[in-house]
Amino acid sequence: MTTSATPGQAASGGATGGPGQPGQPAPSRGTRPARLLVYGVIALVVIVAAAAAALVVARHRNAAGPRPSGIPADISTSLANEMLLTPLPHQRAPGFTLTDQAGKPMALSALRGKAVVLEFMDPHCTDICPIVSREFVDAYHYLGPAARNVVFIAVNVNQYHASVADMAAYSREQGLNTIPSWHFFTGPVPALAAVWRDYDIQVQAPNPNADIIHTSAVYFIDPQGREAFLASPMVDHTAKGAAYLPAAQITQWARGIALIARHLTAPTT
Repeated sequence: MTTSATPGQAASGGATGGPGQPGQPAPSRGTRPARLLVYGVIALVVIVAAAAAALVVARHRNAAGPRPSGIPADISTSLANEMLLTPLPHQRAPGFTLTDQAGKPMALSALRGKAVVLEFMDPHCTDICPIVSREFVDAYHYLGPAARNVVFIAVNVNQYHASVADMAAYSREQGLNTIPSWHFFTGPVPALAAVWRDYDIQVQAPNPNADIIHTSAVYFIDPQGREAFLASPMVDHTAKGAAYLPAAQITQWARGIALIARHLTAPTT
């Protein structure tokens, strides 16, 4: 299971709310905004409650404050707030070379010329990752002809399930393999850990049987290979702990992802 920028728990994978620690700048990327929150799971009830309360305050502040500069005109302020959308200073996205679900080694630089939508996923996650996967599939369809200029990718955060077969199985189960440009990357744990560090992704995986807690963040990389926007996926939970997101919110998120990706591929004048 996974948690994100909203209170949640984890089953075979978990996600914290975003890069860095609550209220602190990202440790290795000083210019990256630290607006996404980190949550614990299971026994860490107090931490979860405090983080949830902080998120409510952050959302209220965003809704009440002025529209951040740099948000595309076709992204409404309410949608930007819903996604906790943050413009980034167009630094070069950290490069990596990993292997996708088809067993094909690929460098991030090979995707230059396309807009890249990047998430970090656990192939055994039963919480937020499947919800984000559905948003990716829907966003691909919303893009229409512009989809040819967009690549959807994820980097594995589960060191205990890091085989190409694990990536392929998850991609099939979630329908992500219906996206022609989909790549679910994995590799040796040191290589994966280097990517997590470069993108400020926190991963806690104490042992194979423990819940994996990881940051859930969507990076939008422009065709020049520069980080353009950062968003924080969200999830709710039933009283029994099952993850869900209302259909309307999934649709809203998918349309938001598509709008941002389309914006990045639009010709500049």
